[in-house]
Amino acid sequence: MRFVPVSLADVRAARARIAPFIRPTPLMRHPLLDAETGLELWVKHENHNPTGAFKVRGGLNLIASLSAEERARGVVTASTGNHGQSIAVACREHGIACTVFVPDGNNPEKNAAMRAVGATVEEGGRDFDEARGRCEQRAAGTGARYVHSANEPLLIAGVGTYALEIFEVLRDADVIFVPVGGGSGACGLITVRNALGSTARIIGVGAENADAVARSWRGPLRVVGASANTFAEGIATRVTFDLTFELMKRSLDDFVLLREDELADGVRMALRATHNLAEGAGAAALAAAHKLRDRHRGQRVVAIMSGGNLDAARLRTIMSGETPRAALAV
Repeated sequence: MRFVPVSLADVRAARARIAPFIRPTPLMRHPLLDAETGLELWVKHENHNPTGAFKVRGGLNLIASLSAEERARGVVTASTGNHGQSIAVACREHGIACTVFVPDGNNPEKNAAMRAVGATVEEGGRDFDEARGRCEQRAAGTGARYVHSANEPLLIAGVGTYALEIFEVLRDADVIFVPVGGGSGACGLITVRNALGSTARIIGVGAENADAVARSWRGPLRVVGASANTFAEGIATRVTFDLTFELMKRSLDDFVLLREDELADGVRMALRATHNLAEGAGAAALAAAHKLRDRHRGQRVVAIMSGGNLDAARLRTIMSGETPRAALAV
C-alpha cells in the first residue's frame, strides 16, 4: 500500500487540533545527566504528557479527524499500552466506543489505565504482533475503524508536533536519539527535520532482543523476527510497517541496539540524574546517548524520553540492581 507523505503543514494542522487537550512538553537539561554522560544532553520529556507518553499526540489528532460514519462504527486497535492509551483517551473525548487488543502478560498498569478511560481491553496472543492479528480479524468481521499503530499518516502528523517543539527551541541540535518500535516518533522527527532543513542526525534506538527493525533498516530485505524478548514493551516488535519503515529506510541516519541490562541502566539513570520515571523504551534514548557518548562529545544532543509508564513490579526489579524479564511471553 502506498501512503501520501506527511508534510510540515500536516504537523502544524495537528498541533492546532490537539492544542485544546495537551500542552507542549519540557525540553530540559539536567546537570547531573550532563555530568554523568559528559554531553550537552537535552531531554524531551514526553513522559509529562497526560497519558505519560508521546503517543497521545497522534491519537488525539487521528480520532478528531474521523468521519461521523467512522465514529459510529467504533474503533479497534492493538497495543502494548501507550498507543492504546492514546486512542482510548481520544475516543473518550469524542464519545466513541474503543476496544484495545493487548498480548497476554501485558503491563497490567497500562491495561488498567486503558480501562480507566473507558476502553474495552481484550488480552490474548504471545506478543504485540499476535495481538495485532486478532485486532485485524475483529475489524474485518465487524467493520470497526481499525487504527494501526504505525501505518496512519495522522498519527505521524500528531506525534510530529513534539519535533516542532524541539526545533523551535533548539534549531541547531546536532543529534537526536529516539526509541523505535513502530517508528511513528522517528518519522515525526524526520518529517519536521527535513522540512525545516535542519542538519540534525536522527538515530533510532532498539533492543538487541527485538532487532527486526534494525536488521531490516541495515540490510537489503525487510525481516520478521522470531521474538521480541525485551522488557521494554514500547520497542518490542518483530516486524516493520510500510509507512514508517519506508521513511526510516530513506532518512534515518543510524540505528543503535541496546542489551537488556543497558535498558535497565537507562531507567536507573533517568531516576538518578533527572528524577523522572522512564519506562524501558522511554529510557532507551538516554541509554543510547550514554553508550555513544565518546562519539558525540562537543555536540548538542537530544534524547526523547518517550514514556514513563513503568509498572511497579519491574521498577522494583530494576532498582534492586537486576534486569527484568521480558514484558511479554515469546
